[in-house]
Amino acid sequence: MLFNSFEFIFLFLPIVFSGYFLLNHFKQKQLSIYWLVVSCLFFYGYFNPSYLILIAFSICFNFLMGRLIIDTSVLKRRKLYLTIGILFNVGLLGYYKYADFFISNVNAVAGTNFHLLHLVLPLGLSFITFQKIGYLVDAYRHETKKYSFSTFALFATFFPQLIAGPIVQHKEIIPQFEEEKNRRINWNNVSMGLFIFFIGLVKKVAIADTVAIWVNDGYLHYQALTFVESWITSLSYTIQLYFDFSGYCDMAIGLGLLFNIKLPINFNSPYKSRNIRDFWKRWHATLGRFLTQYLYIPLGGSRKGEVLTYVNLFLVFFVSGFWHGAGWTFIIWGTLHGLASIVLRLWSKTKITLPYWVSWFITFQFVNIAWVYFRATTVEQANTILLKMFQPNWHEMTTFFTHPMRHFVQSATFDFNLFTLNNPKVAILTIILLLLVAFFAKNSIQWLEQFKLQWRYIFTCQLLLLFVLVTVFYMQRNSVFLYFNF
Repeated sequence: MLFNSFEFIFLFLPIVFSGYFLLNHFKQKQLSIYWLVVSCLFFYGYFNPSYLILIAFSICFNFLMGRLIIDTSVLKRRKLYLTIGILFNVGLLGYYKYADFFISNVNAVAGTNFHLLHLVLPLGLSFITFQKIGYLVDAYRHETKKYSFSTFALFATFFPQLIAGPIVQHKEIIPQFEEEKNRRINWNNVSMGLFIFFIGLVKKVAIADTVAIWVNDGYLHYQALTFVESWITSLSYTIQLYFDFSGYCDMAIGLGLLFNIKLPINFNSPYKSRNIRDFWKRWHATLGRFLTQYLYIPLGGSRKGEVLTYVNLFLVFFVSGFWHGAGWTFIIWGTLHGLASIVLRLWSKTKITLPYWVSWFITFQFVNIAWVYFRATTVEQANTILLKMFQPNWHEMTTFFTHPMRHFVQSATFDFNLFTLNNPKVAILTIILLLLVAFFAKNSIQWLEQFKLQWRYIFTCQLLLLFVLVTVFYMQRNSVFLYFNF
């Protein structure tokens, strides 16, 4: 079930919302928790019922390991339970996500012919794995309480963040569920939640899914792309991923607010960054927080000399790349960001400060180029597109606007009456306008901070909802969020 589907917006969400607060109205606190847990499991199982067995087993096992760690006073046993818990979570993710990757590489290097398992990655397993590891480590550090099983299950399955984050910590979510005032409907939170939810819905349905047409066709016909078309392809994906992921983050925050839960900010105008460190504070912030707290710092951080600091930085981004996907393209993407972080640290020692626009331009271009590997299905595909991006052809550029784009919107199943998506002027103008929005406009979090329960905001919500419904009905598509694949 997708956030941008009719069944979620008009069936699942109203039923779950009404049931939860109705049970709390009649002082049925425990039943309301059970109701929400069952609803979250239904949401997760709607994609594939077989996933329920896996997530249920994961919840039970991690709850048991957490209890054993908390209740045991012997340090060696606590370390043993923590090790077992981490190995279980990493092993589960490794089996479903990386088994075929390792088998195919062994076959390529050793000349063997082991059969691939063709396993389907359960939705959200990467996020679930990091969330559970963080909980177990915190239990080992004496930073958790002795939660009941139902409370832990609610923390583990809360549907707004279940599939694609943010990667939440128990100490920032569970206390909110236990707070008495959060068990009553807060109409200000409801209005704020709907406001940012609809903003995210527009980002996903109207922007990301439209730009995706250029992306998909560009990568499909990558060998035939021209210089300008290769830039359209790369920039379109940079825009698609921006509005797709930021749309999901907005919708997750909005859904959390409906239940009086404030989820951590995970996306904060990353394309405004002027260096790669700032980019990772703004892009998928909770992933960066997790890797810093549970990998970088335990490895020694910057406390063990310059060389080990660079090694630790590189390992963090290598893990980040491999976490995103089982493929060499993701490893290269993570490696590029790791090297960029090392270069930034070395550059900072020179005490030379670049002008704001220069540092911003370098950062954005690096991010855009690195995204080519992130999106590509093979290293050869990424290298081909990048090569074309840096082979300008003056004749092609001067004649580009006089003919429809040859290799775009071939797979589009719809067309607008006002313009066609293979019109080069439409493509260039759309890309420029959307980039300007990403570079200069207030983001949805800033709008939310200024939100007040006034008629103009209610009217804006109604307009956003109407726009979304018309768009979904016209296009007849409910595409999966990009981060569902990770």
